[in-house]
Amino acid sequence: MTAYLIRRFAISVVVILGIALLTFVATHAIAPTPGRAVLGEKASIAAVDAFNRAHGYDRAVWAQFGSYLWQLVHGNLGYSYKLNQSVDSLIVENAPHSMWLSGSSLVLSILIAIPLGIFQAVKRNSLADQSLTAVAFTAYSMPQNFLGILLIGFLAVSFHVFPAEASQNEGILPYMFALRANFLPIMTLTITAVAGYSRYMRSSALDALAQDYIRLARAKGLAERTVLRRHLFRNASLSMVTLIGLSIPALLGGNLVVEYLFNSHGLGLLFINELGNEDFPTVIALTLMAGIATVVGNFIADVALTVADPRIRIN
Repeated sequence: MTAYLIRRFAISVVVILGIALLTFVATHAIAPTPGRAVLGEKASIAAVDAFNRAHGYDRAVWAQFGSYLWQLVHGNLGYSYKLNQSVDSLIVENAPHSMWLSGSSLVLSILIAIPLGIFQAVKRNSLADQSLTAVAFTAYSMPQNFLGILLIGFLAVSFHVFPAEASQNEGILPYMFALRANFLPIMTLTITAVAGYSRYMRSSALDALAQDYIRLARAKGLAERTVLRRHLFRNASLSMVTLIGLSIPALLGGNLVVEYLFNSHGLGLLFINELGNEDFPTVIALTLMAGIATVVGNFIADVALTVADPRIRIN
């Protein structure tokens, strides 16, 4: 198992270096002369040259990439000249809001989707299964912005049950406890996630129900509840680990559409706003962080799956 994890860690490091290289290339492709992009089209040539020399942009490309990696290792993600603030501080300010929204929806979707998928597998082809399948396919195929608009239209505009805008509190604790204000964005994220997770869980549970160990457990006379809890639940849930691990980037970036739709001040809204402002250092840094989060999510899923499944440790 140790050799497997070391190999997976080495692969993750190589992939992260590749992501860093791509973001570096993208930075130079978007703004080959950073001084001009920062100072504007009206800046003089002398001012642009002075800016590039002061920040090392006049050096060779390989030297700039080495400096870029060195800054990343030390947690320096660049500086937003549009907002006159370091990108690190921008992420620290906005990440907790995104993590709370996405984390809450992730936990809720898991708690709902796993038992729902098992229920549908046990009741396969029944009226309940077919009805839930139709609802899941509808929710899964529905764009998040359309779903969010529907929730706003019914629950905020028509019936005035919840506000149409997410909490505008700056501090994370006041933001977390603004449950009524954050209900609609969390539900928008949760509904779409449950639709996908439940379908995946149903498929895994159907595969598990066809295995010999389930037939053996039932042949021994074990109660159906015991068979489902001790044998089906654990084995069918293993395949969900990888899917959940891939959801970790949502904890970093939140959801672009949902945060923009509900005006929730997180990384997703920051990305969209700074993309419109042509704040390339911030946009590239957030893209890099999303890529790294994806790699980390895959690695965590591999570790969790290795710990949970003895067959992987043996192999």
